[in-house]
Amino acid sequence: MYLRSIGLSLFLILFVTLPIIYYLGIFSQDEGLRFEKYAYFVSDKNLGTETLKLDQFQYEAYQKIDLGVIDENLYVKVDLEDLNGLVKDSLYIVEISNPSFREVELMRYDGSGNLVSKQTSGTAFSKTNPLKNPNPFFRLRMEEAYSSILVFKIRSNVPLEFDAAISPSDSFFQNYSLRLIIISSYFGIMIALFLYNFILYFSVKDKVYLFYCFYILFIALAQLSLSGYSYFFLMENAYLYEVSIIGFTTLSSIFVIPFIQLFLKTKVYVPKYNQWLYLIPVSYFVTLVFRISGFVELSYSLTDLNGMILAICFFTIGIIAARKGYRSAYFFLLAWSFLLFGLVVYILHNQRIIDLGSYANFPLLAGTAIEALLLSFALADKINILKKEKEKEQLDKLEALKENERLIKEQNLYLEDMVKSRTEELEMTLKNLQNTQTQLVNQEKMASLGQLTAGIAHEINNPINFVSSNISPLKRDLKDIRELMEVYREKGKEEFSEESKSEISDLEEDIEIDYLLEEVEQLLNGMEDGAKRTVEIVRGLKLFSRVDEQDVKEVDIHDGIDSTLILLNSTMSGKIKLTKNYGSIPQVECLAGKMNQVFMNIISNAIHALLDHPMEGREPELTITTFFQNERVVIKIGDNGPGMPAQVREKIFEPFFTTKPVGKGTGLGLSIVYTIIENHKGNIKVDSEDKMGTTFTIELPTNQN
Repeated sequence: MYLRSIGLSLFLILFVTLPIIYYLGIFSQDEGLRFEKYAYFVSDKNLGTETLKLDQFQYEAYQKIDLGVIDENLYVKVDLEDLNGLVKDSLYIVEISNPSFREVELMRYDGSGNLVSKQTSGTAFSKTNPLKNPNPFFRLRMEEAYSSILVFKIRSNVPLEFDAAISPSDSFFQNYSLRLIIISSYFGIMIALFLYNFILYFSVKDKVYLFYCFYILFIALAQLSLSGYSYFFLMENAYLYEVSIIGFTTLSSIFVIPFIQLFLKTKVYVPKYNQWLYLIPVSYFVTLVFRISGFVELSYSLTDLNGMILAICFFTIGIIAARKGYRSAYFFLLAWSFLLFGLVVYILHNQRIIDLGSYANFPLLAGTAIEALLLSFALADKINILKKEKEKEQLDKLEALKENERLIKEQNLYLEDMVKSRTEELEMTLKNLQNTQTQLVNQEKMASLGQLTAGIAHEINNPINFVSSNISPLKRDLKDIRELMEVYREKGKEEFSEESKSEISDLEEDIEIDYLLEEVEQLLNGMEDGAKRTVEIVRGLKLFSRVDEQDVKEVDIHDGIDSTLILLNSTMSGKIKLTKNYGSIPQVECLAGKMNQVFMNIISNAIHALLDHPMEGREPELTITTFFQNERVVIKIGDNGPGMPAQVREKIFEPFFTTKPVGKGTGLGLSIVYTIIENHKGNIKVDSEDKMGTTFTIELPTNQN
């Protein structure tokens, strides 16, 4: 795509420049006639009118004289008769095609060979050039009084290249005006490009624009020096003008190297050449030192060599960067191609292959102008590239931000999951610790309670066995005694005397024998009832503790509830109405001691609620209901006490939560209940409302498998 764009640009520029060059070539033919043959000699003497002889011109040259740098004066003779088409009595202008001559003197002779006219021009005589034309020129009228021989005396401090042309004055002034317009347009374009890029530098803060604007400024001044126009900007000082031809070229090289390095990114694409590029401005600076030191010819030779090296290096670097796909390198090669094109045209003119007359420097002007324009376009395109790169960078950053945001979200989700997982683990660990603590407390409590109740039951059981086992023999013995007394009474009626009978009767009255026998009967019945009740309590204690039962076995739930009620009977006897609604339920596989603990904790809590918070106008009542439903045994333990608010109801199964005063509750009772029911694969729920009572519903499977 880039090659197609460059090809189109090349076609358009050639389409414009080639007709201009062709037009200049056509128009230069209207300048007049160029001298094709020169006779000359060199002398270190300033020959006067008397000493200069026309037969001294011993050397001949065609088309132009090229002698390099010489310290002597050059004398050149031309013959107007060698030119055809000159009109008598017409005004002509003779123009020398070299703006750097210090002094050019035109001498005319009469038919006898005597000097009759002398005109002087050159950089040392700028006041004689009111037109500010850089090339030396002379007015010449074709009159019969003058010989056809013209003699030029030239003095120059720069390489001496001499050729001349003669044209009618009208044609000369037309060409002069055209050249002035072209050079003014060229300089205007270059100044505009300088200001444009100088302003861009302050806008984008990119040094490539700063180096480029000064490069085009000094390359433009160098071209003006080659064309001779910079002489008028340098206070019309001949020495400054002669030095400026190399000086401006050196200054342009100082800025073109960092420009190329930044523009083509030589550190990236051609790192091997990057450091060596600094040798080019160093070489130009050495050349300028030679020029200032007076080594004129050497300085010009070095300038030509530096230009050739610079062109080769820049094209090589441009081709390498282009082959690596760097877009700006294509614009660079195209721009330098036009500069090279102008240089080739200039060389073709010097070799007389084409004749551009006094427009010989204009191909170089066009080449540098087009080069500057194309590089400006490239820099403008660079702005677009930078804009796209910035947009791409912003998009990449946005994508990176989105990706970071996505990663952060994923990381947050992962961390949340980790925190949630760890929290659940910690909660589970805490719950396990609480359960373990509860179980340890419960086990210790139950172990102590079991040992206590078993010990009490054992200690009570021994003496009560003596009582209960002796009551029956005692009652039997007492019956035998009464039968014996009846025998004595019957026998005594016949055998005892009246006196004995009287004494016995008095004794019976004194001891109230009938009452005594009745009282002994009542005492024995009371002792028997107390012994039975004590045996029942002991049986309840042994049944509740179950210290000898550590395995799961089938248990009658009703026996466990009744044993619990027996132990709590003294607490609620006469104070709480007990209602038992026992249904037909199967036996349940469970740990009997653990299950009795469930009943004990729930019923004791109900008793405390009913007695500690009596409801006015309501008789305390405890209701226990059992039934079998959906293959599960259901036990409901309810009371009509104060109930619980919602915030309390939600926390009653939490370890260490209690509503009792300090010192009256540990907060473990219902937590233990929940754990025991859960371990038995059952479930427990509570229904309670404030001031409406509480009901615990326990569901147990009959088989733990």
